[in-house]
Amino acid sequence: MKALRRVPLLTLLALTSCGIPATEVVQAGGPASGTLPLTPVYFVENGALVATSRTTELPGDPEAALQLLMAGPLAGEGRLGDLSTEVPDLPTSVPAPTAAADGPGTPPSDGPTVTVQGSTMTIRLAPGMDTLSDTGVRQMICTAAAAYRLTRPSVGSVTAEVMDAAGRRVRGSDEGCPDL
Repeated sequence: MKALRRVPLLTLLALTSCGIPATEVVQAGGPASGTLPLTPVYFVENGALVATSRTTELPGDPEAALQLLMAGPLAGEGRLGDLSTEVPDLPTSVPAPTAAADGPGTPPSDGPTVTVQGSTMTIRLAPGMDTLSDTGVRQMICTAAAAYRLTRPSVGSVTAEVMDAAGRRVRGSDEGCPDL
């Protein structure tokens, strides 16, 4: 019986005397993460909207998502690898603002601005982005609303109004936007 009591003691001694010194906590960067932040971006494939996932540094930010949309589809992206967009990239030369355009609510020249109140958002296009097709407007609404919902999953339907620099306003909602 005494031999059986010594086995745990011998095992404990063997493990504690293996010659590896104890160390403190070693700092090695940020916490481990298995996924990159993603946001849905809506492009056109065979005439219909399709959602694709893009990595982003600002998940939940509608303006950042719209920047990804305006950058256009990546080569080989989509189920068939032939996505397109009806949202133009930012113009290379932006018209100079007039005195009236310097007031509050005027979008900066670097892209659309998004303001949100509850589940209603207003998307103001940058100067030079005056012509959007109905499909382009849907792309913007679905992309901005999907980004907004990432950090607010309990929000119901999101209503959006897209306004261009010429004063055209188009209202819509994210109902009917395809899932990823």
